[in-house]
Amino acid sequence: MKRTDIIIDYKGAQSIIEVKVWHGQEYNRRGEQQLLEYYHLKKGYMLSFNFNKKKQTGIRQIMQDGRLLVEAVV
Repeated sequence: MKRTDIIIDYKGAQSIIEVKVWHGQEYNRRGEQQLLEYYHLKKGYMLSFNFNKKKQTGIRQIMQDGRLLVEAVV
């Protein structure tokens, strides 16, 4: 098993939330890939904290291999 930031078990369903600090696009891509490696999940979440002055905040959804990654940048 790998280290995970937050695991939520609710009514028999499990959600995983990766929490990252923005260190560039490549670091962000690795975080997305880390979430997608949890083979049993159909949906994963990533919360990224970006302290850059000209950051782009918001929520985006990525579909890959039939799985959904929801990413929020704050």
